[in-house]
Amino acid sequence: MGNQVERLTHLSYAEVPTAEPAGTEPGPRIGVSYIFSVDEDDELGEEPVAGEDGPDRRSAPGGDREHERDKEEEGGGGCGDRDRDTYDLLNEVECSVYYRDQCIYEKRRRAGRSAKGDGQELLTPQPAEILLGRCQPGDLVEFVAAGQCPHWVVYVGDFQVVHLHQAEIRNDFLTDASQGRRGRLVSQRYRFKALPADAVVRAALQQVGVRGAQLRWSSSECFAAWCRCGRREFKVGGELRIGKQPYRLQLHLSEHSSHTLEFQSLHDLVLEKRRNDQIGKVALIRELAAHLHGDEH
Repeated sequence: MGNQVERLTHLSYAEVPTAEPAGTEPGPRIGVSYIFSVDEDDELGEEPVAGEDGPDRRSAPGGDREHERDKEEEGGGGCGDRDRDTYDLLNEVECSVYYRDQCIYEKRRRAGRSAKGDGQELLTPQPAEILLGRCQPGDLVEFVAAGQCPHWVVYVGDFQVVHLHQAEIRNDFLTDASQGRRGRLVSQRYRFKALPADAVVRAALQQVGVRGAQLRWSSSECFAAWCRCGRREFKVGGELRIGKQPYRLQLHLSEHSSHTLEFQSLHDLVLEKRRNDQIGKVALIRELAAHLHGDEH
């Protein structure tokens, strides 16, 4: 299996014809998410695989395709409290994101090692009540649960967060936004220069009430990261596609095995990264193996 995964490294998907999400200019989408599908998407109840509606399902910019938004805010997927309490950290997909040669995002258990531990505590989800004692205004929090896309929120103080929920930017209490899921601080995931904390809070609060056709973010993660970094790359259609693929998503499948995907935009890359988060490492490795097996025939 290890040898098979190694053979998949540095594949390019530039010739895969796919549909654009709402709000972007015409052009090819690049990424493995248009090759693989999730058979249990109804059971997962989360953000759908990009392009699963087929190439003919297009809508006007900023359209009301709520299934293109963050469906994980609905807390769906049939994941009960037992699943949420037994979130398998070892099945999480570790990855790094590069823009050309610069690492702009990293999620790894070994990241941030110190004399007090091996870094795993940085990824271990905590109950929302514990997070309240650790959050500072401007922090980003990620809530996770088995079989769901992660849900990101911006902590704005007074036990409250701003987040993209059911195709609307909302201001809720952190405990309500968690919907029973555990969470962790992820303010340092993206390595772009962060705005001052008060600017992050202000950016988030100014968007409260934006919904439907006015939305310019396709996921709670993109919205939260935009609030913290202020970069247009997180918005739908925020980057021009000019044929190049400057973004790389490196999936760390084991200590000695990785797989790299290339993308034209950060937005497309985040869609694929979140799909991998939803299905988990075991399912992802099976997909990669099946893809290789199909190519051999």
